[in-house]
Amino acid sequence: MSDAPGGPGTAADAPFRPRRGRVVPQVVAVTFVVVCVAVAVGMGLAGHWNAYDQAALVVFGIAVGAFIARYSVIRAVPGPEGLAVHNLVQRRTVAWGEVAQVRFPDGDPWVTLELRDGDDVAVMAIQRVDAEFGRAEARRLATLVRDRQDAAGR
Repeated sequence: MSDAPGGPGTAADAPFRPRRGRVVPQVVAVTFVVVCVAVAVGMGLAGHWNAYDQAALVVFGIAVGAFIARYSVIRAVPGPEGLAVHNLVQRRTVAWGEVAQVRFPDGDPWVTLELRDGDDVAVMAIQRVDAEFGRAEARRLATLVRDRQDAAGR
């Protein structure tokens, strides 16, 4: 395995993961749950809410916190057959030969794979908010796609 533009010691086929996109969602999710629990307890102690109201807010907080925490598992994993893209809700494996172009135009929040059939697949694992790291990862993905397609004789 060779070094990639993603940084020293980074294998060319290492999984793609956002930097800020891992820590921030976890902190926000935990904070949201703690605030919901604190409000539920406080409103119960003040006598404004009954146990059902408190439980509803706690369940709501946990549900929203779990959804927010999903952002921390976003990734794209290169494999021999293609790229397994794990976005917020959708998971899809794109064969190397399906990719027509890797795009990361200014203003877009993440990389997009343009497929030969005209479809687009967002790769949320490579994000604009990661600045130069995100741009380097986009270049690494484009190089990986080209190399895998060349190896397959496309």
